[in-house]
Amino acid sequence: MSGVRALRARIAARLGLERESWDLTALLNAADPRAPLAERHLWLARLFEWLRHAPAPRESAQDSEPRTTPRPVLRLKHLLNVLDKHPEHRERVRGVVTAFWREIDAVALLADFGFAPRQGLLTELGERLRHRFVPQTVETSNLAELFGLLFTEPQDADWLLAIDDATLARLMATFEGTGQETGGSGSGRHWRNVVADAVVFLSLQVAAGGLLGPVRERMSAAALRDRPFDQLVGVAERLRAAALDGDEPRALREAQLLRGVLDACRQAGFSVREHLEEHGVSIGLLFQMDQLRGRVERIESLLSTLLSPDRSVERHRESLRLVAELVRAADERRSVRALFARQYSMLARKVAERSAETGEHYITRSRDEWYEMLRKACGGGAVIAGTTFLKFAILALGLGSFWGGFWAGVNYAGCFVLIHLLHWTVATKQPAMTAPAMAAKLEDLGNDEAIEGFVDEIAHLIRSQVAGIVGNLAMVVPVVLAVQVAAEALIGRTLVGVHDSEHVLETLTLLGPTPLYAAFTGVLLFASSLVAGWAENWFVLHRIDSALRWNPRLLSWLGAQRAAYWASWWRANISGLAANISLGLMLGIVPVVCAFFSLPIEVRHVTLSTGQIAAALGTLGPKLFHEPAFWWCVAAIPLTGFLNLTVSFLCAFKVALRSRGIRLKDRSRIYAAVRRRLRTSFTSFIWPPEREAS
Repeated sequence: MSGVRALRARIAARLGLERESWDLTALLNAADPRAPLAERHLWLARLFEWLRHAPAPRESAQDSEPRTTPRPVLRLKHLLNVLDKHPEHRERVRGVVTAFWREIDAVALLADFGFAPRQGLLTELGERLRHRFVPQTVETSNLAELFGLLFTEPQDADWLLAIDDATLARLMATFEGTGQETGGSGSGRHWRNVVADAVVFLSLQVAAGGLLGPVRERMSAAALRDRPFDQLVGVAERLRAAALDGDEPRALREAQLLRGVLDACRQAGFSVREHLEEHGVSIGLLFQMDQLRGRVERIESLLSTLLSPDRSVERHRESLRLVAELVRAADERRSVRALFARQYSMLARKVAERSAETGEHYITRSRDEWYEMLRKACGGGAVIAGTTFLKFAILALGLGSFWGGFWAGVNYAGCFVLIHLLHWTVATKQPAMTAPAMAAKLEDLGNDEAIEGFVDEIAHLIRSQVAGIVGNLAMVVPVVLAVQVAAEALIGRTLVGVHDSEHVLETLTLLGPTPLYAAFTGVLLFASSLVAGWAENWFVLHRIDSALRWNPRLLSWLGAQRAAYWASWWRANISGLAANISLGLMLGIVPVVCAFFSLPIEVRHVTLSTGQIAAALGTLGPKLFHEPAFWWCVAAIPLTGFLNLTVSFLCAFKVALRSRGIRLKDRSRIYAAVRRRLRTSFTSFIWPPEREAS
């Protein structure tokens, strides 16, 4: 109970409520129809707070209420009982509500609330941050601005929908006629005008959004054949005229026609999403399509309210559903996370799919493919041996922290790009690429055969990782040692000095923070795969390959044949180049940036670390075999490799699962199948079978 009282106190303090404001009598006495607009709106906000958080009414009638009735509904009934017993309070409250509807712009709530004022994701982000952190005022005649201050909690939608028909009828009867305008038209007609105007305004916005150039050019020709966006506003105007004239048959015909046009507009919007699925995702266009879809749904909700009979419980119920829908929109509009969740889930799926296409090349399924992976990994290890010496050379220059990290990153990036162009491989790059490919296999695990097939894929993946690690390390160590021995024979000293070698033994030991740094490096490996997927998606979305192939200036410069070659080359290599360059720069620059913020973070890449340990061995000689520090560094190598691989794989695997909406219901069956395979055929996880997989 103390927690509830504290919550009430915080809410009261936020709205400027005094302690006695929780007393209904004091609240009703404060109702003043002649008060300024801001004070009347503040009184309404206090009334809603009383409904939500005041103590439950102590009446015998409450005992007959179902236990599932929300407390705000009980308080609403208590309020209506009090107003029925005290006509003076009833008239004061009716006067406040009458003044409220006379001065408020309700069309803005129905037509604009919950939607971005401009067709831009970043603009909407700024608006949500402003609404979340900048205090709002009740001194406004715009109901869209006031609505979020009246309904402040997401649970408001639940208790609004829980109001029973009898209570709803009493509520409407109590405030009947309070929505009249100065001209004297009835409240029902006034509400009908508001809803009809909102339908027209929303139709204008849907038509404008659907006719934007970037949106229109991505819609299918079949969806635009009947020109639904051109028809939309005219049909909405005719419906408004029929509804205001009271011509119910004509209004029903126009509403049916409007629903058909809205459905055509919705299908056109879906065709844009299908185009983005195939040709690359644009977050901005996805946001615009969500806005269009939301406005179409709002129009359909308004139609149900507009066409309901006047003075009927059904009409009031439709209006109540509409208000509950707006309450949910208010809650969603307070969330920054909700803004990005829908758009970025599709982008994450597209990035994961493109990574999956690349990841298939890193999974070996036969002995010949395994040997080929081993050969490529040996080539990658030889290049990384050269990278090791270049790193020590950059350190010897004595550059500042940033420039030292920058050129180290350039060194790594150049090394990885060279390996990519030579069609060799680095083992630690594989997991982040193979994880989406593995996740794709999880979409259908309905039977034991599918489970066994997935375990086969796990075995293929682990064997591929083993081949990559063995090939990288088996080549980097002898190459580094050979270069050290050759340098000492030719120039009389090794390329790596004694001081640097001793520093390697101090920093790469298992007794330090090496495991933490290795896990962090796995995160960077995963991040590079995201960069690769995003870069390829951007390349495809903006049709850069077509521009390279058919741009007039490039054609005149390169010629048709070379332009076609470079277009296909960039299409095939953009993902690999983005992954390698981003990974190299992150390995060099991220530790420097972290150091600037006093975060002692470094990177531990298994192949690069092994090359540095081999360089130290080449400098200090065989006597190092008798030093415990050397063996602690050697012991750190397998753990570094394990963390590099598993962290990057698990991060990429989790993103791939979420992007595809896959829930591992058969997780226990998968674990059991893996354990069974380990018992019966452990070597299949290390060594490929003699017979190729089908």
